[in-house]
Formats: sequence, C-alpha cells, structure tokens
Amino acid sequence: MALPTNTLQTVQTYNDSNLAYLLNQFAFVNKANKKFKDFDKIQANLGSTVTFDLPPRYTTNSTLIATFQDSIQRVQSLTVDQAVNTAYAFSAEQFVFNVRDYMEKFGMSAMKEIGSKVEANVAQNAITNTYRFYGDGSTAINSFGQLATAMAFFRNYGAAQGMACGFLEDIAVASIVNSGLSQFVTGRNEEIANSWELGSFTSTDWYQSNLLPVHTAGTVGNTPQTLTVISVTTDPDGGISSILCSGATISDPDAIKQYDLLQFSDGVSGEIDVRYRTFIGHEPSANPVQIQATADVAGAAVTGNVDIPILPKLYSAAGKNQNITTAISAGMELTALPSHRAGVIYSGNALFLAMPMLPEEIPFPTANKIDSDSGCAIRTYYGSKFGENERGMIHDAIWGSTLVPEYAMRLIFPL
Repeated sequence: MALPTNTLQTVQTYNDSNLAYLLNQFAFVNKANKKFKDFDKIQANLGSTVTFDLPPRYTTNSTLIATFQDSIQRVQSLTVDQAVNTAYAFSAEQFVFNVRDYMEKFGMSAMKEIGSKVEANVAQNAITNTYRFYGDGSTAINSFGQLATAMAFFRNYGAAQGMACGFLEDIAVASIVNSGLSQFVTGRNEEIANSWELGSFTSTDWYQSNLLPVHTAGTVGNTPQTLTVISVTTDPDGGISSILCSGATISDPDAIKQYDLLQFSDGVSGEIDVRYRTFIGHEPSANPVQIQATADVAGAAVTGNVDIPILPKLYSAAGKNQNITTAISAGMELTALPSHRAGVIYSGNALFLAMPMLPEEIPFPTANKIDSDSGCAIRTYYGSKFGENERGMIHDAIWGSTLVPEYAMRLIFPL
C-alpha cells in the first residue's frame, strides 16, 4: 500500500500557534450512564452484549382479597456494535525532519475526531429509542415556558425521581436564554456561561449540543397527510403491534420512514379522544397517544394503505400492560411529524454507554487513554513496516449505547 500523501511544512521553523481545537459539544458522552462501560470484565458475561433489568410491572385490586399475579422480569440489551479508527503514516525522513516533535498535535486531532464520531452516534438514541415527543416540527422551541410545558407532559406520563436531563439544539439556546434573562434567577444565569450547560430548570439539567441528529421523515409527515385507522393487528398478549391506515399516496415508497413519530388526533367526529395511562398506576394521563414507526412502509398500490408496525405496543384491556384509555378503533386519525432535528429528555440515568478498553496490539507499542474533552476511551498503537520505510499510527475505539424508551421523550426542533 502506498504511503499517504502528507502535506508537511519544510520551512526553517514551524512554531506552535497555541490555537485551541474547534471542539464539538460532547454533552451526550459526558452525561451517559457508564455503569456498563467495562461489562466485558463482568464475571460470566460472554460476547458483546449485556442485558440489564427494567422495573417489573403490576396492577392493584380494590379489595383485601388477594389475586396473585405473574412476576415477569423485563430486560433491555446493550450491545457494543460500533467501531471507528483514524490512521496516518510517515516515512522515516518525514518523521525525523518534520513531525517527530509534532506528534502530540496529530494525536490530539485524531482523538477529537473520534470523540465527535462517538458523540454523534450516541445522540442517535434521541431518534431510535423514543416514541413520545414534544413539538410539532414547525413551531420553534425557544423559551423556558416551552421547556416547562415539555417537562410537564414528560412527568405526567411518569418519570424517575430526581433530576432529569434535557438536550437542546445549540442554535435554539440563544432564544431560550433570552427568554429567561429577564427573570432574576442568579444561579441559573451563572450556569448558562458554561460551554454546553444551559443550567437547571424545572428539576432538569439542560445541555446543548451541535451534534443533535436529524430525522428525515416520510411523505405522510412532510406533505402532510392525515391517516385514518382501518384495522389493527393484535398480538396474543392483547397488545396492538401494527396499525393499518388509509390516506397515504398510492405506491409511494417513502410514505412512512423508520423512526417516524405519529400522534392520534383529538376531536375526530364519532371517536373518543385517546390518552396514555400513567406508566405506573395505570391512571388516565394528559398525554396524547404518540407512537414510533419501527420500519419503513410504502403506500400500497391501488389503495395507498400503510400497515405501520409501532413502538410501543398499545394495550387497552385492564392489566399490568394497559397503557391507553380506550381501544383503537376504525375511524380514528393520526398525523405524523415532518423531518426535524431531535433533542431528548430522559430521567433515571437511562442513557447507557459502554466503551470497553481495547487490548494491547502486541507486538506494537499500545496505550489506552480517556480523552479529556469527550470522555471517550481511545486506543493508540503504532508500528513500522519492516524494510518499507513506513511507520503508522492508529487511534481506534469500540462502543455501544442504548436509551430506555419509556424513560425518554424526543424534543422536536424544526429544520
């Protein structure tokens, strides 16, 4: 393999400018729960996946006569399935005369690049692992009042005790800060000065990121089109796992895209408005029923119907899984969100990141280091090709992340 084409300075002196790195905002990696960062070292755990428990669910009976219920352990998986590397090489002459005293700068630049890649990937959980949302995709989120409303809906459904975390689009933060500076809240206004911290508000720590992911929605959301329920698919456990609707464009291959978000409409003639029940207690909440499409769906030929697989499954019958106030029936309507940039709110430290240290690349000199800015665990090793006048440096990392869906809600920022 040919040596890379390096652009190196051959001037008499090449002086350190002390220019700072153009860093991205590593809020997600910094705040992620790293309890399982080294799960490969857990005794008896084999493979690249670890499972962790979610709280069991029960119901109550209004009597002193006990009816014993099944106890079911709920689990979620965290899989290390991501990898990245940055590599570069020099000849002996280039190394001696140009870069030997500059290697730290090359290495730091590589680590910042890897850290940004990890951050952007972890942020994707805001799209892949959420089904509830705040925002309509056209109205900007630009005030503390809107954040307060978002948190009211988030907690009305049920949320873990303690401080929640919220991640906002950095471009929106200026307007949000401006809406709050007229309020005399000394502590919060001091925190706003930090690079990616907006401060605490409504028992939530708010952070900003310039790496929030973008979701490209299907035609139903971007046109927009109103869908009408025709029928549902009910699994043996009583949960609705997909909904057949009319109203999409005939033979449209992009009608619904995976991770699209949809909401049941209120005020449909002859239909009852449907609401989520609280996650614990199963009481009617103020939250409209919002769902995520878990796969791409094309509009059918001739009819334009779309059969949408959904997250979560919807249960109207009484029991531990009951999560909606009324059965889904033909004639109900849904609307989908347009393309958007996705922030997220979560509670209970429910964003998990595993980033195991990679092994030594024997016989090459190897070092593992935690990047001071991103918090990423990155391996560095180097070596020479025997007799080929080429020495290479490689920085690499592996990781996996997940977000528990019922502990999270997507924030919708218009594009």
